[in-house]
Amino acid sequence: MTEENTQKLLRELPSIDRLLNTAMAVDMALAYGRTLTVESLRQSIEGARSAILSGQASYVPMNAVLVDEARLWLESYLAPTLQPIINGTGVIVHTNLGRAPLSAATRQAIEDAAKGYSTLEYDVASGQRGSRTVHAEQLLIRLTGAEAALVVNNNAAAVLLMLTALCQGKEVIISRGQLVEIGGGFRIPDVMAQSGAQLVEVGTTNRTHLHDYANAITENTAAILVAHYSNYKIIGFSSEPTLAELAELAHDHNLPLLYDQGSGALLDSSPYGLEPEPTVLDGLAAGADVVAFSGDKLLGGPQAGILAGQEAFITQLKKHPLARAVRADKLCLAGLSATLTHYLTENTLEAIPVWHMIARSLVEIAAEADTWAARLQEQGIRAEVVDGRSTVGGGSLPGTSLPSRVVALNHDNPDALAAQLREEKVPVIGRIQDGRFLIDPRTILPDQVEQLLQSLVNCSQNEA
Repeated sequence: MTEENTQKLLRELPSIDRLLNTAMAVDMALAYGRTLTVESLRQSIEGARSAILSGQASYVPMNAVLVDEARLWLESYLAPTLQPIINGTGVIVHTNLGRAPLSAATRQAIEDAAKGYSTLEYDVASGQRGSRTVHAEQLLIRLTGAEAALVVNNNAAAVLLMLTALCQGKEVIISRGQLVEIGGGFRIPDVMAQSGAQLVEVGTTNRTHLHDYANAITENTAAILVAHYSNYKIIGFSSEPTLAELAELAHDHNLPLLYDQGSGALLDSSPYGLEPEPTVLDGLAAGADVVAFSGDKLLGGPQAGILAGQEAFITQLKKHPLARAVRADKLCLAGLSATLTHYLTENTLEAIPVWHMIARSLVEIAAEADTWAARLQEQGIRAEVVDGRSTVGGGSLPGTSLPSRVVALNHDNPDALAAQLREEKVPVIGRIQDGRFLIDPRTILPDQVEQLLQSLVNCSQNEA
């Protein structure tokens, strides 16, 4: 294209004002506001200008085309980055996919707290200011047997607050085998350093004895800390003292035993084919003075960090300045209270999605997989049902899994299929194994089934 033709095309580009007067742009301004609409039109015109200058365009797009491109830019610009997905991976508490899905009652409680004013820090009986720390506390006391409890925004914050309030400037003894790192680079030693506590490592990676702890106690010791290594397992030649033994040692020296339990398990997992996971109740019964755990892992509620234990220590945590920085908001407190109520009313397996998924029978899952595969086959999709394994995930029960029956799609290019499914309006996330794309029914929510099958049909019919 000659320079003269290029300049001619550039002069033919419409002004933003002209595009703003089109019917589609008027509608866009009403829907998105004038400022963003002008920005989107500017982006569209600049795109056309660049195409002309680079020689990629030999004509000026019609106004309707430029406005439609602006609309597409706006929709992409405003599209939420946090969106629902369909989890077909079989990982129940999937950290990357938002961990625990919430029960209907929990979602309702959060909505009720969000849509208006609430008693977050108001005492209705006295008509005076109240405290947000009371919400969920009585439920936690009843469920765990602890004297007191405190809710913060996540378990990392719970551990940080516990160490800062109780151990700052003093020594905390911990086994080398428990200096864990979990997802996102969260490391126990780093948290201890931030708290101002001085880390005292004892034992070795695989073996730590009671006398290792005893020999490390000095007049500057503030506590013994136990961190449950919930995202890995040490097997073979290994040993460590029990919580009860450590509690007795700590109490003999007038020290608290602090326990980072992590997963928030309130139920025994062994009846469902999983290895036993130490529960919060186990830790308290063994003599731990403060137990820190998550609300959004095996507890099955919203993201939260929970501290339960002796009232004297929990009171110190409540009064510490850091407690305000890590406090839970009204949505967390409302949702957590509703989740805890399921445990009190003994309908956990039916109401809490995490435990419903864990407890699902292989027979039920197999029947569902067979139904899905048959429906896909009717649409010409090469689908079959094969054996699979589901995992709990979320840094809980490492090395253990549940038997499952999964739908396997035999696609010429499973990687391309996976990419297409991620681009669906509601992205579908599965896994690729042995050259097939797999969907595990265990982690598919009931109201997502039809959307899932439609997406599988739409994307599978576009084989590369």
